[in-house]
Amino acid sequence: MKIGISGATGQLGRIVVNKLTSKGRATNVVALVRSPEKAADLGVEARAFDYNAPETLAPALAGIDSLLLISGNEPGARLRQHASVLEAAKKAGVRHIVYTSLLRADSTTLVLGPEHKGTEELIIASGIRYTILRNGWYFENYFSGLSHVASSGELFGSAGEGKISAATREDYAEAAVAALTSQGHENKTYELAGDTSFTLADLAKTVSEVS
Repeated sequence: MKIGISGATGQLGRIVVNKLTSKGRATNVVALVRSPEKAADLGVEARAFDYNAPETLAPALAGIDSLLLISGNEPGARLRQHASVLEAAKKAGVRHIVYTSLLRADSTTLVLGPEHKGTEELIIASGIRYTILRNGWYFENYFSGLSHVASSGELFGSAGEGKISAATREDYAEAAVAALTSQGHENKTYELAGDTSFTLADLAKTVSEVS
């Protein structure tokens, strides 16, 4: 079974590829990336695959059985890009799509929500077997600002007293690998998040204690 990983040189995609190769699946994995030369260190086949160049999509998906569609990172362009991928996937005969969506994509008020919800609807309507992974907040999103928090004693955010159940990219990658390689996940949607919740005040306190 050939597994295609879009965005394979990105932060999440790279972890997924490494997890698959560590399980002895290197010959079955295809890195789908804009610049194949940048994927050389992954140790898998790499094919040109550009969301904004639709002509690259169907050829890159030839022979792919399962596709991990990691959502694009251009706000306002995601739905168009994802629609092009789905059209190409149908032409190429892809049998299973795993999509990295957003936690509670069907009801969230986050500005990213509509594009993820729209993509989910397109995937379901495509007739291709699917697994939708509604990923929660990435814990790593906080890392770049922690040094400022430690030095200034200030942590800015809009969550108020709301609780956050973040998880690491490693955790979300593990879920993607499971959906791609094990049975029983077809035509299912999973809400994914960390197993503990915290407020921004909790995070600030922890940073203060360890710095």
